[in-house]
Amino acid sequence: MTDRISLDDHLGTLDAPEGLKTVLRVVAGACVDIRKVVAEGALVGALGASGAVNVQDEEQKKLDVISNDILTAALLACHAVAGVASEEMETVQPADHAGDYLALFDPLDGSSNIDINAPVGTIVSVLRAPQGTPTEADFLQSGRSQVAALYALYGAQTMLVLTTGSGVKGFTLSADGEWRLTHDAIAVSPDTKEFAINMSNQRHWSEAVQRYVDGVLKGADGPRGKNFNMRWVAAMVADVHRILMRGGVFLYPWDRREPEKPGKLRLMYEGNPMALLVEQAGGKATTDGTQAILDVQPEQLHQRIPVALGSANEIDAYAGV
Repeated sequence: MTDRISLDDHLGTLDAPEGLKTVLRVVAGACVDIRKVVAEGALVGALGASGAVNVQDEEQKKLDVISNDILTAALLACHAVAGVASEEMETVQPADHAGDYLALFDPLDGSSNIDINAPVGTIVSVLRAPQGTPTEADFLQSGRSQVAALYALYGAQTMLVLTTGSGVKGFTLSADGEWRLTHDAIAVSPDTKEFAINMSNQRHWSEAVQRYVDGVLKGADGPRGKNFNMRWVAAMVADVHRILMRGGVFLYPWDRREPEKPGKLRLMYEGNPMALLVEQAGGKATTDGTQAILDVQPEQLHQRIPVALGSANEIDAYAGV
Protein backbone atom coordinates (compact mmCIF):
# COMPACT_ATOMS: atom_id res chain seq x y z
CA MET A 1 0.00 0.00 0.00
CA THR A 2 2.83 2.41 0.79
CA ASP A 3 3.92 2.56 -2.86
CA ARG A 4 0.56 4.05 -3.87
CA ILE A 5 0.46 7.81 -4.36
CA SER A 6 -1.16 9.76 -1.55
CA LEU A 7 -3.95 12.28 -2.02
CA ASP A 8 -1.60 15.01 -0.85
CA ASP A 9 0.99 14.06 -3.45
CA HIS A 10 -1.70 13.82 -6.14
CA LEU A 11 -2.96 17.30 -5.33
CA GLY A 12 0.59 18.55 -5.57
CA THR A 13 0.73 17.46 -9.21
CA LEU A 14 -2.53 19.16 -10.22
CA ASP A 15 -2.53 22.20 -12.46
CA ALA A 16 -4.84 24.04 -10.07
CA PRO A 17 -4.62 27.04 -7.74
CA GLU A 18 -2.98 26.35 -4.39
CA GLY A 19 -6.09 27.63 -2.65
CA LEU A 20 -8.24 24.91 -4.22
CA LYS A 21 -5.71 22.25 -3.24
CA THR A 22 -5.85 23.54 0.32
CA VAL A 23 -9.65 23.33 0.38
CA LEU A 24 -9.56 19.74 -0.84
CA ARG A 25 -6.96 18.78 1.77
CA VAL A 26 -9.10 20.32 4.50
CA VAL A 27 -12.21 18.47 3.30
CA ALA A 28 -10.29 15.18 3.12
CA GLY A 29 -9.06 15.67 6.67
CA ALA A 30 -12.55 16.48 7.93
CA CYS A 31 -13.87 13.31 6.28
CA VAL A 32 -11.30 11.27 8.20
CA ASP A 33 -12.61 12.82 11.42
CA ILE A 34 -16.22 12.10 10.43
CA ARG A 35 -15.31 8.52 9.57
CA LYS A 36 -13.89 8.02 13.08
CA VAL A 37 -17.14 9.13 14.72
CA VAL A 38 -19.24 7.04 12.31
CA ALA A 39 -17.06 3.99 13.00
CA GLU A 40 -17.44 4.26 16.77
CA GLY A 41 -21.19 4.88 16.63
CA ALA A 42 -22.88 3.80 19.86
CA LEU A 43 -19.52 3.64 21.67
CA VAL A 44 -19.40 7.44 21.67
CA GLY A 45 -23.15 8.03 21.91
CA ALA A 46 -23.40 9.16 18.30
CA LEU A 47 -26.40 7.08 17.21
CA GLY A 48 -30.07 8.01 17.26
CA ALA A 49 -32.00 11.22 16.76
CA SER A 50 -30.75 14.59 17.93
CA GLY A 51 -34.22 15.76 18.95
CA ALA A 52 -34.26 18.54 16.35
CA VAL A 53 -35.31 19.02 12.73
CA ASN A 54 -33.26 20.73 10.05
CA VAL A 55 -34.24 23.38 7.51
CA GLN A 56 -35.51 20.57 5.27
CA ASP A 57 -38.07 19.72 7.99
CA GLU A 58 -36.32 16.38 8.42
CA GLU A 59 -35.44 14.79 11.74
CA GLN A 60 -31.75 15.24 12.38
CA LYS A 61 -29.64 12.37 13.56
CA LYS A 62 -26.89 13.02 16.09
CA LEU A 63 -24.33 12.16 13.43
CA ASP A 64 -25.89 14.72 11.05
CA VAL A 65 -25.15 17.42 13.60
CA ILE A 66 -21.69 16.13 14.51
CA SER A 67 -20.64 15.78 10.86
CA ASN A 68 -21.98 19.22 10.02
CA ASP A 69 -20.05 20.76 12.91
CA ILE A 70 -16.81 19.02 11.88
CA LEU A 71 -16.99 20.17 8.25
CA THR A 72 -18.19 23.68 9.07
CA ALA A 73 -15.45 24.32 11.63
CA ALA A 74 -12.70 22.91 9.40
CA LEU A 75 -13.73 24.85 6.32
CA LEU A 76 -14.39 28.17 8.03
CA ALA A 77 -10.90 27.92 9.55
CA CYS A 78 -9.40 27.42 6.08
CA HIS A 79 -7.89 30.64 4.70
CA ALA A 80 -9.00 29.75 1.16
CA VAL A 81 -12.71 29.46 2.06
CA ALA A 82 -14.94 32.54 2.02
CA GLY A 83 -18.08 30.79 3.22
CA VAL A 84 -20.01 27.54 3.51
CA ALA A 85 -23.54 26.25 3.01
CA SER A 86 -24.96 22.97 4.25
CA GLU A 87 -28.06 20.86 3.83
CA GLU A 88 -28.33 21.01 7.62
CA MET A 89 -28.20 24.82 7.96
CA GLU A 90 -30.84 27.37 7.07
CA THR A 91 -28.53 29.83 5.37
CA VAL A 92 -24.89 30.39 4.48
CA GLN A 93 -22.09 31.03 6.95
CA PRO A 94 -19.43 33.50 5.80
CA ALA A 95 -15.88 33.11 7.08
CA ASP A 96 -14.33 35.96 9.06
CA HIS A 97 -11.68 36.36 6.37
CA ALA A 98 -11.51 36.70 2.61
CA GLY A 99 -11.20 33.54 0.53
CA ASP A 100 -11.37 32.40 -3.06
CA TYR A 101 -13.81 29.49 -2.66
CA LEU A 102 -17.25 28.53 -1.42
CA ALA A 103 -18.04 25.05 -0.12
CA LEU A 104 -21.45 23.40 -0.09
CA PHE A 105 -22.04 20.02 1.49
CA ASP A 106 -24.32 17.26 2.63
CA PRO A 107 -22.33 16.35 5.75
CA LEU A 108 -23.82 12.87 6.18
CA ASP A 109 -25.82 11.52 3.28
CA GLY A 110 -28.02 8.50 4.04
CA SER A 111 -28.98 9.31 7.63
CA SER A 112 -31.64 6.58 7.64
CA ASN A 113 -28.80 4.05 7.35
CA ILE A 114 -26.90 5.19 10.43
CA ASP A 115 -28.58 3.11 13.10
CA ILE A 116 -28.48 -0.11 11.03
CA ASN A 117 -24.76 0.17 10.18
CA ALA A 118 -25.34 0.54 6.44
CA PRO A 119 -23.23 2.80 4.19
CA VAL A 120 -23.36 6.59 4.59
CA GLY A 121 -21.18 9.34 3.19
CA THR A 122 -20.26 13.00 2.79
CA ILE A 123 -20.81 15.01 -0.42
CA VAL A 124 -19.01 18.30 -1.16
CA SER A 125 -19.20 20.88 -3.96
CA VAL A 126 -16.66 23.68 -4.41
CA LEU A 127 -17.34 26.96 -6.23
CA ARG A 128 -15.35 30.12 -6.80
CA ALA A 129 -16.18 32.96 -4.44
CA PRO A 130 -16.82 36.54 -5.50
CA GLN A 131 -15.05 39.40 -3.79
CA GLY A 132 -16.45 40.56 -0.48
CA THR A 133 -18.54 38.80 2.13
CA PRO A 134 -20.55 36.07 0.38
CA THR A 135 -24.35 36.07 0.46
CA GLU A 136 -26.84 33.34 -0.46
CA ALA A 137 -27.02 34.74 -3.98
CA ASP A 138 -23.30 34.14 -4.46
CA PHE A 139 -23.80 30.40 -3.87
CA LEU A 140 -26.51 30.12 -6.54
CA GLN A 141 -24.17 29.12 -9.35
CA SER A 142 -24.99 26.41 -11.87
CA GLY A 143 -23.30 23.05 -11.59
CA ARG A 144 -21.08 23.88 -14.56
CA SER A 145 -19.38 26.46 -12.34
CA GLN A 146 -18.08 23.86 -9.90
CA VAL A 147 -14.29 23.71 -9.67
CA ALA A 148 -14.34 20.46 -7.71
CA ALA A 149 -16.75 17.85 -6.41
CA LEU A 150 -16.17 14.86 -4.19
CA TYR A 151 -17.73 12.39 -1.85
CA ALA A 152 -16.44 10.20 0.96
CA LEU A 153 -18.07 6.81 1.41
CA TYR A 154 -17.94 5.26 4.87
CA GLY A 155 -18.44 1.60 4.02
CA ALA A 156 -16.47 -1.65 4.11
CA GLN A 157 -13.61 0.53 2.92
CA THR A 158 -13.54 4.27 3.38
CA MET A 159 -13.16 5.93 -0.01
CA LEU A 160 -12.88 9.46 -1.31
CA VAL A 161 -13.88 10.00 -4.95
CA LEU A 162 -12.82 13.31 -6.49
CA THR A 163 -12.97 15.38 -9.65
CA THR A 164 -11.44 18.75 -10.38
CA GLY A 165 -12.77 18.75 -13.92
CA SER A 166 -10.30 16.34 -15.55
CA GLY A 167 -11.65 12.88 -14.89
CA VAL A 168 -12.45 11.06 -11.66
CA LYS A 169 -10.05 9.45 -9.22
CA GLY A 170 -10.69 7.31 -6.16
CA PHE A 171 -8.65 7.17 -2.96
CA THR A 172 -8.92 4.59 -0.19
CA LEU A 173 -8.16 5.40 3.45
CA SER A 174 -5.24 3.22 4.55
CA ALA A 175 -4.53 1.82 8.00
CA ASP A 176 -1.97 4.57 8.56
CA GLY A 177 -4.64 7.25 8.02
CA GLU A 178 -3.56 8.30 4.51
CA TRP A 179 -5.80 8.63 1.48
CA ARG A 180 -4.05 6.58 -1.22
CA LEU A 181 -4.86 6.39 -4.93
CA THR A 182 -6.55 3.08 -5.75
CA HIS A 183 -8.73 4.02 -8.74
CA ASP A 184 -6.80 6.16 -11.20
CA ALA A 185 -9.35 6.72 -13.97
CA ILE A 186 -12.91 5.87 -12.96
CA ALA A 187 -15.23 5.39 -15.94
CA VAL A 188 -18.95 4.58 -16.04
CA SER A 189 -19.77 1.86 -18.56
CA PRO A 190 -22.24 3.20 -21.18
CA ASP A 191 -24.53 0.16 -20.96
CA THR A 192 -25.94 -1.56 -17.90
CA LYS A 193 -28.42 -4.13 -16.65
CA GLU A 194 -28.77 -2.58 -13.21
CA PHE A 195 -31.01 0.17 -11.89
CA ALA A 196 -31.64 1.75 -8.49
CA ILE A 197 -34.99 3.23 -7.48
CA ASN A 198 -37.28 3.10 -4.45
CA MET A 199 -40.01 0.80 -5.78
CA SER A 200 -42.29 1.53 -2.81
CA ASN A 201 -43.08 4.87 -4.46
CA GLN A 202 -44.11 3.37 -7.81
CA ARG A 203 -47.78 4.34 -7.53
CA HIS A 204 -46.79 7.99 -7.08
CA TRP A 205 -44.57 8.34 -10.16
CA SER A 206 -45.45 10.02 -13.43
CA GLU A 207 -46.66 7.81 -16.28
CA ALA A 208 -43.34 8.17 -18.12
CA VAL A 209 -41.32 6.90 -15.15
CA GLN A 210 -43.76 4.04 -14.63
CA ARG A 211 -43.40 3.07 -18.30
CA TYR A 212 -39.62 3.01 -18.03
CA VAL A 213 -39.59 0.91 -14.86
CA ASP A 214 -42.25 -1.42 -16.23
CA GLY A 215 -40.03 -1.99 -19.26
CA VAL A 216 -36.96 -2.93 -17.25
CA LEU A 217 -38.98 -5.17 -14.91
CA LYS A 218 -40.28 -7.17 -17.88
CA GLY A 219 -36.67 -8.02 -18.67
CA ALA A 220 -35.84 -10.13 -21.70
CA ASP A 221 -39.53 -10.64 -22.45
CA GLY A 222 -40.24 -6.88 -22.56
CA PRO A 223 -39.37 -3.97 -24.84
CA ARG A 224 -35.78 -3.72 -23.55
CA GLY A 225 -34.95 -7.29 -24.47
CA LYS A 226 -32.64 -7.90 -21.52
CA ASN A 227 -32.90 -8.73 -17.84
CA PHE A 228 -32.17 -6.13 -15.17
CA ASN A 229 -31.23 -6.30 -11.50
CA MET A 230 -32.46 -3.71 -9.01
CA ARG A 231 -30.34 -2.26 -6.18
CA TRP A 232 -31.32 0.33 -3.56
CA VAL A 233 -29.05 1.30 -0.64
CA ALA A 234 -31.15 4.31 0.52
CA ALA A 235 -28.08 6.55 0.47
CA MET A 236 -27.36 8.44 -2.74
CA VAL A 237 -23.63 8.40 -2.08
CA ALA A 238 -23.60 4.59 -1.92
CA ASP A 239 -25.83 4.12 -4.97
CA VAL A 240 -23.74 6.53 -7.06
CA HIS A 241 -20.53 4.85 -5.90
CA ARG A 242 -21.82 1.53 -7.19
CA ILE A 243 -22.55 3.16 -10.56
CA LEU A 244 -19.04 4.61 -10.77
CA MET A 245 -17.55 1.22 -9.94
CA ARG A 246 -19.64 -1.02 -12.24
CA GLY A 247 -22.27 1.00 -14.10
CA GLY A 248 -26.00 1.35 -13.58
CA VAL A 249 -28.55 4.10 -13.16
CA PHE A 250 -29.87 5.86 -10.08
CA LEU A 251 -33.36 7.37 -10.24
CA TYR A 252 -35.13 9.63 -7.77
CA PRO A 253 -37.97 11.17 -9.81
CA TRP A 254 -40.70 13.63 -8.93
CA ASP A 255 -43.76 11.98 -7.45
CA ARG A 256 -47.31 12.89 -6.41
CA ARG A 257 -46.84 12.67 -2.64
CA GLU A 258 -45.72 16.29 -2.54
CA PRO A 259 -46.63 17.52 -6.02
CA GLU A 260 -45.59 21.10 -5.29
CA LYS A 261 -41.98 19.96 -4.82
CA PRO A 262 -40.06 19.24 -8.02
CA GLY A 263 -38.13 16.42 -6.36
CA LYS A 264 -36.66 15.01 -3.17
CA LEU A 265 -32.94 15.54 -3.58
CA ARG A 266 -31.18 18.87 -3.19
CA LEU A 267 -29.62 20.46 -6.27
CA MET A 268 -26.76 22.23 -4.52
CA TYR A 269 -25.66 19.55 -2.06
CA GLU A 270 -26.41 16.32 -3.93
CA GLY A 271 -27.48 16.86 -7.54
CA ASN A 272 -24.68 19.14 -8.74
CA PRO A 273 -21.64 17.43 -7.18
CA MET A 274 -22.83 13.93 -8.08
CA ALA A 275 -23.75 15.01 -11.61
CA LEU A 276 -20.28 16.46 -12.14
CA LEU A 277 -18.63 13.25 -10.94
CA VAL A 278 -20.85 11.10 -13.16
CA GLU A 279 -20.33 13.28 -16.24
CA GLN A 280 -16.58 13.40 -15.67
CA ALA A 281 -16.62 9.60 -15.57
CA GLY A 282 -18.44 9.44 -18.93
CA GLY A 283 -22.00 9.04 -17.68
CA LYS A 284 -25.01 11.33 -17.91
CA ALA A 285 -27.07 13.16 -15.30
CA THR A 286 -30.48 14.67 -15.98
CA THR A 287 -33.46 16.01 -14.09
CA ASP A 288 -36.29 14.41 -16.07
CA GLY A 289 -34.62 13.34 -19.29
CA THR A 290 -34.83 16.79 -20.89
CA GLN A 291 -32.32 18.92 -18.96
CA ALA A 292 -28.84 18.18 -17.68
CA ILE A 293 -28.60 18.71 -13.93
CA LEU A 294 -25.47 20.81 -14.38
CA ASP A 295 -27.39 23.26 -16.60
CA VAL A 296 -30.06 24.05 -13.99
CA GLN A 297 -29.82 27.65 -12.80
CA PRO A 298 -30.33 27.54 -9.02
CA GLU A 299 -33.00 29.82 -7.58
CA GLN A 300 -32.87 28.76 -3.94
CA LEU A 301 -30.16 27.48 -1.63
CA HIS A 302 -32.16 24.37 -0.70
CA GLN A 303 -33.76 23.83 -4.12
CA ARG A 304 -34.96 20.30 -4.88
CA ILE A 305 -34.84 18.50 -8.21
CA PRO A 306 -35.67 15.10 -9.74
CA VAL A 307 -32.55 13.05 -10.49
CA ALA A 308 -31.63 10.40 -13.07
CA LEU A 309 -27.95 9.64 -13.54
CA GLY A 310 -25.58 6.88 -14.53
CA SER A 311 -24.70 4.85 -17.64
CA ALA A 312 -25.15 7.09 -20.68
CA ASN A 313 -27.10 4.72 -22.94
CA GLU A 314 -29.49 3.79 -20.17
CA ILE A 315 -30.14 7.44 -19.30
CA ASP A 316 -30.92 7.99 -22.98
CA ALA A 317 -33.41 5.11 -22.79
CA TYR A 318 -34.97 6.66 -19.70
CA ALA A 319 -35.29 9.99 -21.50
CA GLY A 320 -36.90 8.33 -24.49
CA VAL A 321 -39.87 6.67 -22.77
